[in-house]
Amino acid sequence: MTETIKAVQIGSYGGPGELRYVDVPKPSPREGEVLIRVHAAGLNPVDWKTRAGQGAARFFQNPFPLTLGWDVSGVVEALGKGVTDFEPGNQVFGYVRFPQPGGTHAEYVAAPAAQLVRKGSGLGHVEAAALSAAALTAWQNIFDSGALEAGQTILIHAGAGGVGHFAVQLAKWKGARVIATASAGNRAFLKRLGADEVIDYRKEPFEAVVRDVDVVFDLIGGEVRERSWQTLKPGGVLVSTRSEAFSEAPFRYGVRGRFIWAQPNARQLSTIQTLVEEGHVRVEIDKVYALKNARRAHERGASGHNRGKIVLGVRDRGDEE
Repeated sequence: MTETIKAVQIGSYGGPGELRYVDVPKPSPREGEVLIRVHAAGLNPVDWKTRAGQGAARFFQNPFPLTLGWDVSGVVEALGKGVTDFEPGNQVFGYVRFPQPGGTHAEYVAAPAAQLVRKGSGLGHVEAAALSAAALTAWQNIFDSGALEAGQTILIHAGAGGVGHFAVQLAKWKGARVIATASAGNRAFLKRLGADEVIDYRKEPFEAVVRDVDVVFDLIGGEVRERSWQTLKPGGVLVSTRSEAFSEAPFRYGVRGRFIWAQPNARQLSTIQTLVEEGHVRVEIDKVYALKNARRAHERGASGHNRGKIVLGVRDRGDEE
């Protein structure tokens, strides 16, 4: 008889009501993979966008039933052929398979060993699950794409969110001057993370007070992106996680625009874990929901009011049952 596990799946694209807590066959690791007993899994904007038929859905062909999720932290239970870097019992975390389905919103997942990092004792499973996609998104945008250097200035939109709060800390660690936009209630929080200036987007147009920045990190898109071009110095760059096409504004202002989606990178993730362990970066958890309550987690994320990361607790249940 086939062993089954619990997972959160969708049978078609749509709203949070499409999410189902169901029994599925327990996966087996293929060559180069490990089977992970999941303790916690991160929830990211790409999850609720993909659920709605956007996000990574463009890369899928006939994916249903689809188990969402790309962030994972847990314990290795079994090894696929050829895996030598891990052993059963190792605690691991990572950002897996993107942009193909990751399937981490389940009790077990088979994941490529090359995309995983051994979890240190100073990082809990909830924090590790929150770290992977969001911190890699921040790192790859501001450093790889934006080439941010010490002494430069960066404007980070939505600085208190899951990706934004990592970007603030990583930019500060690099030695940059950090300006962040956020609501007034997040000002003290962002100051604690190292932001040099926090602009309340509800009360003050950021473009009226910000000038000559080297990098803009755009996590919002739309009119916020269009208003951001004028804040850059000539030759500056706006990096974005939003995939809508760039306007002609970069040419008008003599600046550049770049779009990337973060890719799995175990080497970078290992470096980020070291920064956490050394106290340069902290992981802010907004809420932890039990796996069966994934619908509530999606609704919370899509509201745009989270401070830090939302996590699905599988074995590490957290504060939401």
